[in-house]
Amino acid sequence: MSDERKVLPETPSQTAGPYVHIGLTPNFAGIGGVYPFDAGSKLVNKGTHGERTRIYGTVYDGEGEPVKDAVLEIWQADAKGVYWSPQDKRKGDPNFSGWGRVAVDLDTGAWSFDTIKPGPVPLTEDILQAPHVTLWIVARGINVGLQTRIYFDTESRANDKDPLLQRVPAERRDTLIAEVQGDGSYHIDIHLQGERETVFFDI
Repeated sequence: MSDERKVLPETPSQTAGPYVHIGLTPNFAGIGGVYPFDAGSKLVNKGTHGERTRIYGTVYDGEGEPVKDAVLEIWQADAKGVYWSPQDKRKGDPNFSGWGRVAVDLDTGAWSFDTIKPGPVPLTEDILQAPHVTLWIVARGINVGLQTRIYFDTESRANDKDPLLQRVPAERRDTLIAEVQGDGSYHIDIHLQGERETVFFDI
């Protein structure tokens, strides 16, 4: 992975439409021969530093039914809290992209990312954000992608000091916190509406 960081222009916003899998994950949609693998399908390789983990869950609609056509993207810092970004002048892990994309299972709405646990990210020189993953969700009927975050329940002290998480009403913070499992993975479900609606951010 090259250390050269190119800044690309932002593309126009468009509705995801009914063909989101075809456009964003063609191999997943059964369209081979276009790309060797879907963009964002691999975040780590053998040389990636940090604690390997898996983040997984299911996307649900307001009725509690699985959403079967969603695509999710994550953006996160590496194990030292450095983003692979032209805005971050620190040197990041060249073996970690920090960006991933998956389509949910067409039958169950389940999703997962194989990644590393991110380090704390500086907000200012004096303030650290708790380790977290930024999550973006699109699906049919969602005209503007939904933005949220995933925090980790094993980072309770850092979570208690995170400036963004502390702005979320206390009774809704758990919708942003993934729970560690026995195998070291983290589980969190995304609820688009309803009583358990995930907190989304207007960015």
